[in-house]
Amino acid sequence: MKRILFACGFSLVCCLCYSQNSAKKSYVISTIAFYNLENLFDTIDNPLKKDEYSPILQMKTNKSEAYWEKIDNMARVLSEIGKAKTGKTAAVIGVCEIENSNVLDDILNTTYFKNQPYDYIHQESPDWRGIDVALIYNTTLFSPSDYKLFELKAWNDKGYRVKTRSQLLVSGYLDNELIYLIINHWPSQRSGKDKTAYLRKKSAELTLSILNQIKLEESNSKIIIMGDFNDNPTDYSIKKILETKSEKKKLKENELYNPFEKMFKKGIGSLGFRDNINLFDQLILTSNLLTNNYKEYQFYKAGIYNPTYLTTKQGRYKGYPFRSFSKNQFTGGFSDHYPVYIYLIREQ
Repeated sequence: MKRILFACGFSLVCCLCYSQNSAKKSYVISTIAFYNLENLFDTIDNPLKKDEYSPILQMKTNKSEAYWEKIDNMARVLSEIGKAKTGKTAAVIGVCEIENSNVLDDILNTTYFKNQPYDYIHQESPDWRGIDVALIYNTTLFSPSDYKLFELKAWNDKGYRVKTRSQLLVSGYLDNELIYLIINHWPSQRSGKDKTAYLRKKSAELTLSILNQIKLEESNSKIIIMGDFNDNPTDYSIKKILETKSEKKKLKENELYNPFEKMFKKGIGSLGFRDNINLFDQLILTSNLLTNNYKEYQFYKAGIYNPTYLTTKQGRYKGYPFRSFSKNQFTGGFSDHYPVYIYLIREQ
């Protein structure tokens, strides 16, 4: 399997000069991130779900030890995203592939978060395996005002309902500025990209519908769409249905900007899937987050968090994210995805 090239984090300059004669201006920097936690199930078999398909429940021994190491690994990564550049943990982090609220409680009770002011928003979705999306947030930086789940209503060619993850909409205040966050985990390509493409198209249509509902209530709302889309930035669902743009200079009012498209075209990815470079994990922004009015939060940089310990060092999967499960055994790793993030900045 060929080696996959992944992105390094961008350098961050905290102070910018507007001209030779102007004084340096300092900025508040906040990190918005997303991370696929790769099959973060607990060790308890829930008879109402098909969680028996989870790798941890299919392990023969050492389930508890594997679970707590997995929890600790996830908490470590979540606590580090953006910290080296900003000096603080992320303001909000969307996550997917979690089984329930219990695993989020366990993450926030680790040494990485126990004394940190974090909480989360999570509701069960109809996904057939029992996996959900959620939002983890720093309560001193982000104050949620409302949230709602939107179910994807889709059927396969045999007329059966496809039970997949709901999309989570959270509105709230980032340092007193209202923003909307849509957290996604679109249906997988595991059964074949073309065969399952209709599900991701319907997912994109649902996201677009949520977006339009927000704009009907507040036309100039700041919206961040994040998730594991199981499609790349150039695929039909994102490029044609959401109509994302990759050039900031050409961005028009009410258009969506995807900073990860240029990365993908350079051969940079957040995961390896079927021996291909993929960038399924993305954050997409409304154009009013790129106005250069730094009196309010504005987009500054995007990146993929991939320190060396998150990468497989040898073997068939060398160069891929260091995943936690292989052949229903715990590897001691982290996730089969790298986290992605953006920086928002504003004048102090």
